[in-house]
Amino acid sequence: MLRGVRRVEVTGLSLPVVREGDDLAELIVSAAEVHGVGLRSGDIVVVSQIVVSKSEGRVMPLASIEASTRAHRIARLTGKDPRHVEAILREAVDVLRVRADGLIITETRHGLVCANSGVDLSNVGENNVSLLPVDPDSSARRIRERIRELRGIEVGVIVSDSHGRPFRRGAVNVAIGCSGIEPVLDLRGSKDLYGRVLQSKQVCVADELASAAELVMGNADEGIPVAIIRGYRYRASEEGAAAIVRPREEDLFR
Repeated sequence: MLRGVRRVEVTGLSLPVVREGDDLAELIVSAAEVHGVGLRSGDIVVVSQIVVSKSEGRVMPLASIEASTRAHRIARLTGKDPRHVEAILREAVDVLRVRADGLIITETRHGLVCANSGVDLSNVGENNVSLLPVDPDSSARRIRERIRELRGIEVGVIVSDSHGRPFRRGAVNVAIGCSGIEPVLDLRGSKDLYGRVLQSKQVCVADELASAAELVMGNADEGIPVAIIRGYRYRASEEGAAAIVRPREEDLFR
């Protein structure tokens, strides 16, 4: 018996330059209308971390950062600007690896294990750094609630960022915040095509959606920081992306 065809559409949206205090949800709604896409209930809005950080004032001039002795020591090893290193250290709860080729792997206060605590020099102007949102799940929730207020529709929202992965080359977009979507689909206890009961099947839907969005968003310098995903039937949930982070007692890599 043939199963039905499934179709998912992913559309990228360009935005004006985002500044601190901008109503990001209103910019997204307007951009969706200008691009002839609009927004519908059931859509998923994927928003790049960089524009969320800009709107929330999470951009700092390097000149405002005083580097510590530790930052200077790591900067000499990695070749990074000591002020950039200091910003990385301030956003980290643990430094896991430092390498002479410039690699600094940290754990952020969000529980994310990533390069440079997510502190980025790109797309924020010269001599500035962007920091991750303080609470990406709250950021996603505010955008979702504001879209509901503006259009009376229910959408899911994902805040995405580009991260590398252990044992695989290349970075992919992952969800660092989400609202309205069940981030991890637990299929344990269900049956496969042959009736076998699944024992360990859990799917990180939020990361899959974030990566799909990256196909149309491209690099942040392409000016397409938002994607609308339409046609994917997700489970609604108030659980955020914090649920994706694996607890230390389940960590197999440290």
